[in-house]
Amino acid sequence: MLKQYRELSMSIRRTIENNDEAGIRPSKTYQSFVAAAGGHRELNFIEKDVRNYITREVRNVSEQEDAKEFGRAAFEYFGDVISFDTTYNTNRYNLVCGSFVGVNHHGQSTLLGCSLMKNEEIESFKWLFQCWLRCMGGNAPKGFLTDQCASMKRALEACMPTTVHRWCIWHIMKKIPSKLNGYKGHANIEQEMSHVVWNSHSKDSFDNFHTVIPCATKSSIEAQFQDAYTHAKFREVQAQFRGKANCITRLKNSALGYLVYEVVEQVSSSIFNNFSVTYDSVAAEVKCQCLLFESRGILCRHALSVLSFEQVSQVSPRYILERWSKKVKRRHTHIKSSHDEPLMEPRSKRFDQLVFRSQNICEFASESEELTAILHCAYDNVMAEMEALKAKRKGTSSLSHEDANLESVNELQSPPRIRTRGRPKNRLGSKLEKQIANATKKKKTKVLSEVNVMFFKFVVIEFIFLVNSLANV
Repeated sequence: MLKQYRELSMSIRRTIENNDEAGIRPSKTYQSFVAAAGGHRELNFIEKDVRNYITREVRNVSEQEDAKEFGRAAFEYFGDVISFDTTYNTNRYNLVCGSFVGVNHHGQSTLLGCSLMKNEEIESFKWLFQCWLRCMGGNAPKGFLTDQCASMKRALEACMPTTVHRWCIWHIMKKIPSKLNGYKGHANIEQEMSHVVWNSHSKDSFDNFHTVIPCATKSSIEAQFQDAYTHAKFREVQAQFRGKANCITRLKNSALGYLVYEVVEQVSSSIFNNFSVTYDSVAAEVKCQCLLFESRGILCRHALSVLSFEQVSQVSPRYILERWSKKVKRRHTHIKSSHDEPLMEPRSKRFDQLVFRSQNICEFASESEELTAILHCAYDNVMAEMEALKAKRKGTSSLSHEDANLESVNELQSPPRIRTRGRPKNRLGSKLEKQIANATKKKKTKVLSEVNVMFFKFVVIEFIFLVNSLANV
């Protein structure tokens, strides 16, 4: 049967959807149609059409709806700061792959959206950011991290004017070796700079959600964080409490409940760093010069030292961020997916209602020939009236996707291959990676040369043996 003559009616599609939800295989569904119609020739579609409809329409729509709901729910809790990265490209068509990534309350990355773009122009980023904001309910994040792309900067200013835009530290740090390579002692400078910028702790393994990590000190403030934060974040808080032991606190100035402290931290046996910490006893606010809380959302050891000096037993709720709380119940885990509840469009609902009512009418009319004739007459009149209404509206509205048959579905075409603005095919590799790749390439070339020489010697020996054999004959 030619493709242009094959189509699936509304009743066939609804039967396919119901059977798929019930776990009936496509082959069994098709065989039921064959049995009901009286043979394969009586159907205007084949088994492949049933399988394609399930793959392209039923399951694809369900997965897309699930992904949208999960993304919105995750954005509601963890969408305050977003990292947008376009470092990767697709292999075949060289399209720019962009990802919207947030951080959950365990300090782990969570995907909040992704995209494929043909180019990295300002208008392309504007369109992408606007579409993403609509998917996330129209709420712009508080912070947005990107690389140093000028097009992204302009697009963000237009689409999210109230969002704070910052450059990604990873991209900045990758440029440090090339920027400092011309200076004497650049290796030491890079090491010291990396230590100052990152100053991060080692990643601990994930523990069970319900276990309790014991406090490292007797501080009631630490117990306050222990009760509120997830394990990953509480360990970072504990590191600050341990570092408080290396701090010496001195009061510098005091006026009307506003105090200025100098905290001296011993970094090594001969190195001491000074930090200025202010404390407002009326508003219960503490702020340190190191700005650890402003950058990472965790009170630093210098601020904790001042709070301990002031004998503060509980910190203000403003310093216990809800985004690090282990009591946050992720709403997307309670959302009913399409596998739990069937996804029905308005037309599908109307169709089921009509079928249910028509079954009662048909059963009643089948009792006699007179009742059947009345129903046929009413059916013809109603069909004529509906066709006239549909023809009248046809000039003002286009055909919906639900009325399209298999003939109107065009094959998907591959996108054109494009060239980006100087972007490498893969993520930027380090100098060491390039050296390893070159060494591997030389080694393979050397091995191939040795194999060619051995093969040539073998051929010469065989040729000499053949000549000697012919001479003896």
